Amino acid sequence: MPLQIIINIIIAFMWMFLSESYSFTTFFVGYLLGIGLLYVLRRFIPDAFYLKRVGKVMKLVLLFLRELLLSNIDIVKLVYKPKFDVKPGIFALPTELKSNFEITLLANLISLTPGTLSIVVSEDHEKIYIHAMDIPDVEKSINDIKETFEKAIMEVTR
Repeated sequence: MPLQIIINIIIAFMWMFLSESYSFTTFFVGYLLGIGLLYVLRRFIPDAFYLKRVGKVMKLVLLFLRELLLSNIDIVKLVYKPKFDVKPGIFALPTELKSNFEITLLANLISLTPGTLSIVVSEDHEKIYIHAMDIPDVEKSINDIKETFEKAIMEVTR
C-alpha cells in the first residue's frame, strides 16, 4: 500500500511537470490520473488496490464516531434517570485479533467510547478485560463489540 501511494504521488508530479503548470489543481488532476492508472494496472502490483483500504479505514472512523455518539446518549440517559440503577461489571472479551497493533487499536476504541474501559489484555493475547458502566447482558455486549469494532479492524488490517 505505501508503495502505491508513492507511485501515485510520483505520477502526479510527472503530470505536473509534463503539463508545465505548477499549481495544486494540476497536481490533483495528475493524482486522479495516477489513481486511474494504478487501478488499470492493479494486477501487476503485488498488493491490493490501496483505495479499498482507505475506504475501509474511513468506514472504521465513521463506525467509531457513530458508536461514540450513541454511547454518549446512553450515558446521558443513565445519568439523568431519577433512579440510578446500573449494573457495572468487568467481563472478558475473547478476541480473534492477532497482532499487537490490532489488539491495541481495539482496546483504545473501547476505552475512548464512554461507559467502557479496557483494563488489561491477557498474557496469551486472546482476551481483553473490559469494565463497563452498565452491563444488563454480557453476551450482548461481547457480540456488539465483536460485530462492530473487531470486524471493522479485521477488514482494515487484513
